[in-house]
Amino acid sequence: MTTPTTLSAFSARGIDGADVDLSAYAGQVVLVVNTASQCGFTPQYQGLQALFDELAPRGFTVLGFPCDQFGHQEPGGEEEIATFCERNFGVSFPLFSKVEVNGPGTHPVFDWLKTEKGGVLGSRIKWNFTKFLVGRDGRVVRRYPPTATPDKLRADIEEALAAPAPGADA
Repeated sequence: MTTPTTLSAFSARGIDGADVDLSAYAGQVVLVVNTASQCGFTPQYQGLQALFDELAPRGFTVLGFPCDQFGHQEPGGEEEIATFCERNFGVSFPLFSKVEVNGPGTHPVFDWLKTEKGGVLGSRIKWNFTKFLVGRDGRVVRRYPPTATPDKLRADIEEALAAPAPGADA
């Protein structure tokens, strides 16, 4: 079996329980984030939503993957998580079912992301709200620590959005 090289090679279960083929985001700039509702970084949802609102028309999206591996800060079920995010932060970007981002139960998307861009702890994810920027070609451009607020990612996102879509004449 060959190792996947782009985000489009994966699927994940949406927060509504439906399987989502991530090839639906091919050609877009994607920010993948492991999230939690009871974390000190939870207010970042607001900044992520602001980026999504502003940049989605240009081919940008945020994919939020709730995770309960850090301090039990995402204890709720999918419906509770979705309601919390929508009610408190107006989240309308795609959310997925809870995943593990470290250890033997790591979701394949996060195995791939960590292999593509290691961090301070090697391939392990340090905490909630670790972010991975994926370019239009489906490859990981950069990894950001939880402390990197969404507004600090804007220049990198803008640069990725300026890149031609795969297959476009350069």
